[in-house]
Amino acid sequence: MPVRKRGYDMHRVTLLAAALAAACSLVALAQTSSPAGTPAEIVVTVGHYFGPETPVLTQDNLTITQRYEPLPITNLIPLRGDRAGLELYLLVDNCSSCEPGTKFEELRRFIVAQPSTTLIGVAYIRNGTLQVAEKPTQDRERAVKALNVPEGNKPASPYDALTALINRWGETSSRRAVLMISNGIDPAAIEGAQDASVEAAIAAAQLARVTVYGMYHPSADYASMDVSKIYTGQTQLAHLAVETGGEAYFISFGPLPSLAPFLADLNDHLANQYLLQFLANPGEGPGGLERVTVKSKVHDVELMVPDKTWISGSGATDKQLKSTPGKGQ
Repeated sequence: MPVRKRGYDMHRVTLLAAALAAACSLVALAQTSSPAGTPAEIVVTVGHYFGPETPVLTQDNLTITQRYEPLPITNLIPLRGDRAGLELYLLVDNCSSCEPGTKFEELRRFIVAQPSTTLIGVAYIRNGTLQVAEKPTQDRERAVKALNVPEGNKPASPYDALTALINRWGETSSRRAVLMISNGIDPAAIEGAQDASVEAAIAAAQLARVTVYGMYHPSADYASMDVSKIYTGQTQLAHLAVETGGEAYFISFGPLPSLAPFLADLNDHLANQYLLQFLANPGEGPGGLERVTVKSKVHDVELMVPDKTWISGSGATDKQLKSTPGKGQ
């Protein structure tokens, strides 16, 4: 019968204990290590909800996915209090000349009622070209004076002017939004085909993290226009708004009876926004706009979120990472 040596057994026990300790250390390290991914951000707006009070969101209320893969949420910052800063442009299409009088008086009251944390800018689309009348300012009187009633002009695409406004917008640490008042009609658009000028405006807004709200207002001769053109204009306005995390307002092919209830809805959206920070899966190269999906776990709460946001790629340099769009917000 072989003789078992005590020293040999003790050596095996020591090796086993060391292996177990190393395995436990690796498990602990894996549990405490930060999740992998590239930091990214997106603005989330509480849309329509059921109940007497506006729901307050937390990280635990939300999920975010990229290509159907869940992503870790690192922070959810309410954009109010010391983070309530907002630059809001009123972009008025000079084509929208149907019965503007009382409507623009409502817009003036809307400007005056904005909180002190909101800077108001006023710009126009004239013959498809952008004209900035007043850059974002806290001076309500200057903003109101810059707001003039549309006189009407030759129909032209309003979307190139929106892209120009976004691209010329200076750097800011505040949120950015545009209320675009237009009939949405691009005369050069082909019915049933994708409108390149609309898609360019959407990409510019998503890249710069600008939320666009579209308010349909027709030209004075809308009653004699091709109904399909009017419908396409409204559809494109809605497409633009939804893809950038905003909303479009229209009831019929005619002018809204009053802007007041829709401006109140816009105010409610702007007062209930959050900056969602998360870790995304980087693509190759310096980065680009990537589709992500944000959902609420809270029943009966609709979220308004851009369809895409900027995600830095695995090949991004430190300089490119520092210049990631919207990082100042």
